[in-house]
Amino acid sequence: MSTETVTLSEAAAKRIAQIVASEADKSALRVTVEGGGCSGFSYKFDLDKGPQSDDIVVSRDGATLLIDPMSLVYMAGSEIDFVDNLLGQSFQINNPNAVASCGCGTSFSV
Repeated sequence: MSTETVTLSEAAAKRIAQIVASEADKSALRVTVEGGGCSGFSYKFDLDKGPQSDDIVVSRDGATLLIDPMSLVYMAGSEIDFVDNLLGQSFQINNPNAVASCGCGTSFSV
């Protein structure tokens, strides 16, 4: 497994902390890579109670991000950002491993 981890931008950390604060039984955002999507893989975002024993835990400014080891293989070196612009609000993953992505921004190939 790669020793590279995933980082959170300041904007993403702030937004995760806001979302989690409004959910009484949740403490973290989990990002998972799944097969499917128009480019081969897609990202899935879920709120979670806490880490599993083998999760990679990324913390910044009071926000916690959880990634399972299998997803980290596809996401190593990525930065998760939160963008708020005219097109809307969304988490975006800047993944150096992705060789192609689709317009929706949640599907990629390696």
